Amino acid sequence: MKPKFALAALMTATFAFAGPALVSAAAGKGEMAQNQKIAALAPGQEVTLRGVVLRITDEDEFILSDASGQIPVYVGPNMVPATQGETITVSGRVDDDFPREIYATLIIRADGTQVPLPHRY
Repeated sequence: MKPKFALAALMTATFAFAGPALVSAAAGKGEMAQNQKIAALAPGQEVTLRGVVLRITDEDEFILSDASGQIPVYVGPNMVPATQGETITVSGRVDDDFPREIYATLIIRADGTQVPLPHRY
């Protein structure tokens, strides 16, 4: 695991004990701490979310949905590595601007395939 992803996983695991909006995943081999809820996200927050790809809105953006809401996820300059209706886990950072969106750094598909998403800032 790359250092920045290890830090994000550690931060997410730490947040799992901080409040009721977070649920910790089973600590099995290769699993990450998760599941923050879309409705509870704050600007600048590092997140790990599990949800469904509701709609692909552009070649590098899609809408992620969970039981608490929906949020755009930006993966550019990469192409969206998932399909509409697919359940995925997204790690990244909530943008500081309005409207909120997530800048994804990692997507884990349902079959366990990990797709790192490098960004150019």
